[in-house]
Amino acid sequence: MSDETGMRLDKWLWAARFYKTRAVAVEFIDKARVQVNGQHVKRARELHVGDRVALRQGEQGEIARDVQVLALSHVRGPAAMAQQLYAETEASIAAREAALA
Repeated sequence: MSDETGMRLDKWLWAARFYKTRAVAVEFIDKARVQVNGQHVKRARELHVGDRVALRQGEQGEIARDVQVLALSHVRGPAAMAQQLYAETEASIAAREAALA
């Protein structure tokens, strides 16, 4: 994990394992399926610790998640490390579980 003040959104989404590749992260950002602090953003948007990221995953963007950035990382590590980069909101967890049921 990094102590830097900011990093590119697409790289963070990849490092946090929300998308398999940076290219897929870019695709979802360009389709306006990712928001930072309630605003649609571009892929090069600088992300900071404390930012709120709302994103959609899945083939058609059917899985919605709302997370808060806890740390930044320029490397894609194991899933356990990636989960330390963010905290998903309780409302997001409940909505995702309801959608899967």
